[in-house]
Amino acid sequence: MKRLAAIIAFTLLLFGCRDKVNREKTDIERPMVTGVVVIKVHPSQVDSYYETSGTVMAKTISAISSRVMGTVTSINVKEGDRVSKGQLLLTIDDRDLIQRMKTAEEGYRESLKALEAAKENRSLMYITYKRYRDLYDEKAISEQEMDEIKTKKRVSDIEYQRARAMAKGAEAALLEAKINLGFANITAPISGVITEKKIEVGSMAVPGTPLLTLEDGSSFRMEVNIGERLSGRLNVGMPVDVIIDSMGKQIKGEVSEIVPAVDPVSRTFLIKVDIKGESLRTGLYGRVLVPEGKRQAILIPKESVIEKGQLVGVYAVDDKGIITYRLIKTGKTYNGKVEVLSGLSDGDRIVVDGVENVVDGGIVKL
Repeated sequence: MKRLAAIIAFTLLLFGCRDKVNREKTDIERPMVTGVVVIKVHPSQVDSYYETSGTVMAKTISAISSRVMGTVTSINVKEGDRVSKGQLLLTIDDRDLIQRMKTAEEGYRESLKALEAAKENRSLMYITYKRYRDLYDEKAISEQEMDEIKTKKRVSDIEYQRARAMAKGAEAALLEAKINLGFANITAPISGVITEKKIEVGSMAVPGTPLLTLEDGSSFRMEVNIGERLSGRLNVGMPVDVIIDSMGKQIKGEVSEIVPAVDPVSRTFLIKVDIKGESLRTGLYGRVLVPEGKRQAILIPKESVIEKGQLVGVYAVDDKGIITYRLIKTGKTYNGKVEVLSGLSDGDRIVVDGVENVVDGGIVKL
């Protein structure tokens, strides 16, 4: 029995020594990693931003419609065409408008003739009145005859004033007919780009119904909602940063308008930000960064962040130089550096260059 116990103790001692040897051997056999750069991370002061999002819109968008009803006879533009102010865009059947203008012209000519006749009649009545006045002064005619000629003189004045008013009305009708005829030729109210065409040749144009959409691509605007805690801290002319993700660009914007009313449901208020850029167009998604002040944050180079499927992490190096993959949570980006919200602390070491040479579990010489 004692012999069996001794054998068991010896066997356990033998396996324990072998495990110790294996552990030491494993520690010694860690692959050596070279060609990497390791740094310590420390918090630094960064700008703090309030981030919100919105849609890029042209500052001036013109919905072009007809002021007269008629059939579209020609369309001279298509989507994407750049047009100048005053350029002819489309035409509407103007045959009935031409006839109305001819009728107005004829009416105006007749009114001028009637005005001329009333003027001649008034002149004759003034001469006749003067003669009757002289005869009345010489007692050659009665007072009743003098009253009659006075009445005729006043009537001639009234007829002349009426004819003149009719001539003015006819002139206004002619001018209106000419203006309406001009509405058959629809021109560009501004210079810009045609972004939408909603009608075809042969279709009926109805007043107030948009036919074309024209945008001025020289300036754009974003309307975004800001949290009420920033109310009173913004001002017109304040610079902000605008990020257009689809273009991979960050451009400068300027607050052009602040709506002071706060929405009681969302607890936000509206601001308008003016932006400019050659590649901008209506409909792009953008993020607006409104400066709030300064704060402390840990920033690491973007190249040091390693994504493995849905995981985001960095290669951390401990005091012994052993490399391990550590999960982190990232935040905003600042000039090519990524903010680390969690996963790293002040003084931690990470691999920032040569990550392609890293082996998880390897060792690097510090």
